[in-house]
Amino acid sequence: MQESFYDTQAPKKSTNLSINSDLLRKARDYHINLSKALEQRLIEMLLEEKRREWREGNREAIEAYNHRVQAGRVFSDGLRRF
Repeated sequence: MQESFYDTQAPKKSTNLSINSDLLRKARDYHINLSKALEQRLIEMLLEEKRREWREGNREAIEAYNHRVQAGRVFSDGLRRF
């Protein structure tokens, strides 16, 4: 299970947002909890940003590994028996 990357017990904080009035009306028509929807989407966006940062931080190693694989050699070549 993935450990949370933010404090899930942190208190809620009120804020003001400006959103398209038609979207707001439709969300209310479907009883969408705006706070919950925003939090869920922010989590998704933050996780994607963390993934992007990880990929960028490991770009050289990933490229080196991919080059080695394309050359027909992988890390386990000396270990496998087939």
